[in-house]
Amino acid sequence: MPEGHLANFISDVVDDLDLNNFYDPYKGDGRRNRPFDPRMMVKIILYGYAGGVRSSRKIARKLHEDVAFRVLASENFPAHRTISDFRQTHLRELGKLFVKVVRLAQEMEVLKVGTLAVDGSKVKANASKHKAMSYGRMKQEERRLRQQIRKILEEAEAIDAYEDELYGKDNTGDELPENLRRREDRLAAIAAAKKRLEERQAEEDKEKERKPRDGKKSAKGGPNYKRTFGTPNDKAQDNFTDPDSRIMKGSEGYVQAYNGQIAVDEGSQLIVATGLTQRAGDNGQLIPILEEAEKITGQTPEQVLADAGYKSEDNFKQLKRKQIDGYISLGREGKNAQGIPSREYPESRKMFRKLRSPAGKERYKRRKAIVEPVFGWMKEILGFRRFSFRGLEKVRAEWDLVCLAMNLKRLHALVV
Repeated sequence: MPEGHLANFISDVVDDLDLNNFYDPYKGDGRRNRPFDPRMMVKIILYGYAGGVRSSRKIARKLHEDVAFRVLASENFPAHRTISDFRQTHLRELGKLFVKVVRLAQEMEVLKVGTLAVDGSKVKANASKHKAMSYGRMKQEERRLRQQIRKILEEAEAIDAYEDELYGKDNTGDELPENLRRREDRLAAIAAAKKRLEERQAEEDKEKERKPRDGKKSAKGGPNYKRTFGTPNDKAQDNFTDPDSRIMKGSEGYVQAYNGQIAVDEGSQLIVATGLTQRAGDNGQLIPILEEAEKITGQTPEQVLADAGYKSEDNFKQLKRKQIDGYISLGREGKNAQGIPSREYPESRKMFRKLRSPAGKERYKRRKAIVEPVFGWMKEILGFRRFSFRGLEKVRAEWDLVCLAMNLKRLHALVV
């Protein structure tokens, strides 16, 4: 294998990382419970993600067929179940390696935090949107199933009475009829989904009470509601496969998804911070991801570029407080361009004038060239278009793992 091969680079990087947390679960148990070295397992998983091979079965196959995988595995051949179990067990720790590699890039002086471009992309969840149901449909289905269950129970009682008369009362059975059990299972799943929607809506309503929209309150002092407090709109949906995912509009229309966020360094196009949210909108993600970038790198960026999804008077005020020079679009340009904001929004007015200046226009143009290619590389080169895991915590860890793989591939291109 060539000296500058990506597999050799990943091997060298992993050898330089502190992986004690990967070894801790096996301490004191003897090697019989740790048949394969964790460092080797980390190498083959990271190389797999960097090459678009995320399936544990495909990685296991590559260990027999691909020279690079065989070199990284040192001629070990863990089964696909072993690879899958290791990834499941250490998913959070694999995600945390993202921070270590960013700091490694800083030490190598490849990454110099100056200008960051922030953007989000909708990534499909490991769940179909067809496995979602609206709150209104849940109420209808719940009524229908209850009627069916009641009818089946009535039929069962009639049959029991007939059989008692025919055979006597001594022969009884304790299992529910199959058709009744299936309907009760579905009814329980719908009830759980309804409860999740109601809890989610109650939290959103409490938030609105703390901060009423447009400052308008009812006579009782709280915000005005067109529906009962905590009761979801009939169109609100919940997914039975991955309840943490949400219906979002992406490039392929409406999909069951999460919103993955990244902050990308202008000079190196390395991802310096990540975020993942269940909200389709990007607005509330700007300051958190910039603070995450500061935490990871120990540096405050000089400039930040972002599209109109991140615009808000509050965001502009916080950028000013942090002394970050922001270039955030206020909307579309050309015929549909937004007019100058009202005097109630002084920071938005300043942003409007800045972006209308020749220098501001040129600076903002750099946003596309910095961050959008990184999402393109993830989807086209790494082949990452759908999460493998379900649940917010695991999906966040996998998002960090994918961004780590992207950084390793980019870092390799920069230094080799």
